[in-house]
Amino acid sequence: MARVVVRAVDGGLRLVTALLGTGPAAGRERISEAELRDLVAANTVLDPVGRRIIDEVLVAGASLVREVMMPRTEVVFLSAALTLAEAEPLVRAGMHTRYPVVDGTHDDVVGFVHLRDVLWHPDRDPDTTVGALVREVKRLPASKRVLAALTEMRREGHHLAVVIDEYGGTAGIVTCEDLIEELVGEIHDEYAEVPEPELAGLPAVVEGRLNLADFAERTAVVLPVGPYETVGGFVMAALGRLPRPGDEVPVPDPSGSGGGWLLRVLTLDGRRVARLAVTAGRLPEQRRTVGRSASRTGPASPS
Repeated sequence: MARVVVRAVDGGLRLVTALLGTGPAAGRERISEAELRDLVAANTVLDPVGRRIIDEVLVAGASLVREVMMPRTEVVFLSAALTLAEAEPLVRAGMHTRYPVVDGTHDDVVGFVHLRDVLWHPDRDPDTTVGALVREVKRLPASKRVLAALTEMRREGHHLAVVIDEYGGTAGIVTCEDLIEELVGEIHDEYAEVPEPELAGLPAVVEGRLNLADFAERTAVVLPVGPYETVGGFVMAALGRLPRPGDEVPVPDPSGSGGGWLLRVLTLDGRRVARLAVTAGRLPEQRRTVGRSASRTGPASPS
């Protein structure tokens, strides 16, 4: 699937540059995304569908790996010191086929093991350690673009990569499937249960890990930009402390009409906001005042 998507995108962009009178050998000049979009919009050879597809690929491909990764708090790590007998129940209880292996903390990832490495070799000594079976794992910076990451992983034959933050620690993991879904949409297994459709609009119940762009698309509520990437991060920053079930954060309407939205914490997953209820309506005066104050000073830093 990754090969098909990347080749299709690469072929589409080559076709566009050829139609626009440019090419990979045309002076070896670099063209910015904005310039390419302007050229696509002005070109009369492409039909509206072709323009829309190229525009969607450009938008999705410009997303960062950190926006689509699985954060480290949700990753199942295996210790290199575990024996196969000890690792087997952990792998059987999991929902994944690949598991990062650490030698110490979560920042010390030494590789990964596949499900079959642990379960499908009955002839192996059960006292064999997981560390003896690790495979090489790829590492990607959290700031890398999605399309570039997918191209690199496909070229090098990697399905899973560890995402590294700016301080050199483990931020999470990302798979080829995560990157492909960012480009072409959600991929569902034919044997999996069909998920209930998510209806846009309010009231709504959303996941706390939903990023701000997807949250705005889902609810039509635009949250202020700050030192966070998810709606759960916004709630934590606005509260200035770790959230608790029942906490409410008002989001005033920027037009100053007195209306707005209310975000209410429903459940937590550890210390992270798991689910939020979003409702619209006229906010009480006290909440409007708090909201206006927050909009002037920005959300408080988490304590």
